[in-house]
Amino acid sequence: MTPPRPVWDASRFLQTLVYFEAVPVVSWVQRMLSGGTPIPPFQPEVNVLFDFGQSTTPLGERWGSLDDGVMGGVSTSSFSSSAGAALFSGVVSTANSGGFASVRTRNFEPPLDLSSCAGLELRIKGDGQRYKFLIRDEETWDSVAYASSFDTVADQWLTIQLPFTQMVPVFRAKTVNTARRLNTAQIRSLQLMLSKFEYDGVLNPHFVSGEFRLLIQSIRLYK
Repeated sequence: MTPPRPVWDASRFLQTLVYFEAVPVVSWVQRMLSGGTPIPPFQPEVNVLFDFGQSTTPLGERWGSLDDGVMGGVSTSSFSSSAGAALFSGVVSTANSGGFASVRTRNFEPPLDLSSCAGLELRIKGDGQRYKFLIRDEETWDSVAYASSFDTVADQWLTIQLPFTQMVPVFRAKTVNTARRLNTAQIRSLQLMLSKFEYDGVLNPHFVSGEFRLLIQSIRLYK
């Protein structure tokens, strides 16, 4: 007997679109009805974008889940404070042709000028899986992203550097050979992702479906 097809969560899909203002009219109506106010401008410290052990700003004000529910999947994730770090965790499922979970920042307004830096430095503790870090320099919802994959060692803290010059331009996990270089003077958003795919249909060699867990202590800049 064929097992029942997992149910896609339409309400979660709508919440994602509203949170990231993917449909401006819907987001505007939602703010009008709820009385919500725009988030304040992002003001990072020198060479530190996020220090999750020191920040007093609620994570949900800047970061939100963006999972494969946007394409019919059933993976779920969250981003929460945990012992001096931020915890990216959840359950990733390949059901309904899905297979990724992520958290992404709302667009930075104004955009960040990181042109004086060589790349990002992450302090992380994972579960042995391979994750991705993505950056966008356009404010549109579904734009080209610049990605770096990085491996974790289960239950070990690691410091990982991601050079801007080695980031791969991708659109929905497919490389874009004609894309220009990342405009580091106009960074709009950051994203952490666990995906069953590496790039261009190649599978992530360390991917395991089910529960996942990645602690992020900080996201810094290096020169």
